[in-house]
Amino acid sequence: MDDQDKRIPVTLLTGFLGAGKTTLLNHLISDPDAGRVAVIMNEFGSAGLDHDLIEESTEETILMQSGCLCCTFRGDVSKTLESLMARRKQGELRFDRVVIETTGIADPGPILHTLVVDDLVASSYRMDGVITLADAATGANTLDHHAEAVNQIAMADLIVLTKSDLVAASDLARYEARVEGINGSAQRVYAKHGHVPSGVLFGLSAMRGDVTSDEAMEWLGAAMAKTDPLAGPSGVASEDVQSASLPHSDTNPQTRHDHGINSASIEVEDPIPASVFDFWLDTLMALKGPDILRMKGIVHIEGMDRPLAFHGVQHIFDTPVVLESWSGKDTTSRVVVIARHVEKADLEASLKIMRMRPKDIGPYVDDMVANATETAF
Repeated sequence: MDDQDKRIPVTLLTGFLGAGKTTLLNHLISDPDAGRVAVIMNEFGSAGLDHDLIEESTEETILMQSGCLCCTFRGDVSKTLESLMARRKQGELRFDRVVIETTGIADPGPILHTLVVDDLVASSYRMDGVITLADAATGANTLDHHAEAVNQIAMADLIVLTKSDLVAASDLARYEARVEGINGSAQRVYAKHGHVPSGVLFGLSAMRGDVTSDEAMEWLGAAMAKTDPLAGPSGVASEDVQSASLPHSDTNPQTRHDHGINSASIEVEDPIPASVFDFWLDTLMALKGPDILRMKGIVHIEGMDRPLAFHGVQHIFDTPVVLESWSGKDTTSRVVVIARHVEKADLEASLKIMRMRPKDIGPYVDDMVANATETAF
């Protein structure tokens, strides 16, 4: 992929009913620092747009005074995006990025798939990040009763905590710990009366060639970017420390009700043989593909001067991107996997494949087949 990707970045804005998406959108479309944004939403009426910010309106499009525009969701998202791009090329509309607001009970997965598998869409747009609004006031109850809310947090690149001023500090801490247990790799910010600086909402993905090392690490998550004080001389945390940092759904009260979602991560200091990485990915997809909510990583492959960024939702993967702007001599690969109905121990066992050498794969497969009735990996 060209390291000067000219495609329009797309941000997916999600969050359960009442989390504050509309309030954030009103701030966004009135913020001159956001640039020209095209917002796709289901209905104008239910969106509660601030009409003081509207320049002109038609049945399908609202132009805001800031230069942003909003359009209604017509049919499937691919047709809406294609229509917007056609009007942009004809000079009818001007926009620099797209924000898609989902309904409160929507699963972000299908839209993420569209941006990868639809050739017409993928040629014009690229995914910039998933932003999930998490309501601190009602969030715990919502997570208990609605799997969609858990999925929205699990798929997020950035979690915006709203209404944190309405709950006691102890309750907020418990809720944040629960969110961390579902998705510890997502960045988190607090909204003040529905407002966050527009700069924190964009540029979240590392799936572009010109991403810096620091930006790539932020994409993987602050937890992995920090050096663990208990790490060994290699800079890689011991397996016991890594396991302790990731709550187990069966034993941790903060996550045991979160609809069977577990996460795991690994750091591998030395470059990984391409055959080993391919074997790990093929095995995971064959056995657990439908249950993988999201995975992402920065991987150093033997024989390559620069690392690869890869990203997948369930069994659908973006084309890996070579990070041409990568600096430094660090060759540590870092991978994060979030899955539903997959035991944490199985995820960790799968990830450990990447520490193998090619000569160990054959015996491992033989052992795996022999024990197929006892273990998933």
